[in-house]
Amino acid sequence: METRPLGETGHESSILTYGSIALNFVDQERANEMVEEALDAGVNHFDVAPTYGDAEVKLAPKLQEHREDIFLGCKTQERTYYGAWGELHRSLERLGVEKIDLYQFHALTRYDELDAILGEYSPEMAQDDHDPGALQAMLDAKEAGLIDHIGLTSHGDPSLIRDAIKRIPELETVMFPYNYTLEAKEGPEYDYGSVLDLAEEEGLGTLCIKGFAKGPWDEDLPEDERPYDTWYEPYDTKEEIEESLRFALSQGMTSIPNAGDPQLVPMILEAAEDYEAMSEDEQAELRERAKDNDSPVPAP
Repeated sequence: METRPLGETGHESSILTYGSIALNFVDQERANEMVEEALDAGVNHFDVAPTYGDAEVKLAPKLQEHREDIFLGCKTQERTYYGAWGELHRSLERLGVEKIDLYQFHALTRYDELDAILGEYSPEMAQDDHDPGALQAMLDAKEAGLIDHIGLTSHGDPSLIRDAIKRIPELETVMFPYNYTLEAKEGPEYDYGSVLDLAEEEGLGTLCIKGFAKGPWDEDLPEDERPYDTWYEPYDTKEEIEESLRFALSQGMTSIPNAGDPQLVPMILEAAEDYEAMSEDEQAELRERAKDNDSPVPAP
């Protein structure tokens, strides 16, 4: 599988990042098999989070067995110093490792969250209320050898992500939505292309979420009747998955995580192994096809 430099981290990431949330929906034996299948296909970048059910625990056995072959990304939705510090240690324990390669601020959606991460507070707040923020926890963890690199994930407004990149110079990677439906739409709320441009200017590794998203689930479809365990309706044919992967990677994204449902992972692995860049004409055709589709990114 092709690899690309993950920004300036010094790591060469496989063009497919293994979204380990898929492990949450299977038993341990199948989880072990899925990790081995990904490694055999050439995947070397795995992504997990404490909010993904028991995915950390399911990943742990094979992660420990193949630690030297896996670049491990993990996340925290904690915004305070002690919240992030505590969650990092819990993830280290659940994963059974001494260090996380890439630790990311997870699911940033609001400006007040960004302020909290940075430890910024208003003059009206009492001094005792001040928290140093999750960034300082990450910097201390990096100094202590518990993490190597700092990243950010968000499906929020593109302007918020751009602001975060500018305000957190310690960032080395950013994970954000990108697909041809978003590319086909006009308006600042869809302008994730500007995030990609800024990230590349700043030398950040770029990870593409919602790359396989077809659109939001039908509101009339009960959650327990959805055919896939995903937050959005995914593309699910071989041709559609190949198109989605090729489009995102042809824009220069470093890597694209797989959709979260285990049923879709084998086709996505195969598409990544067979990846070829997409021509400008092919990209234009996809944008035209998707211009009237609903955005798969949830409104803030």
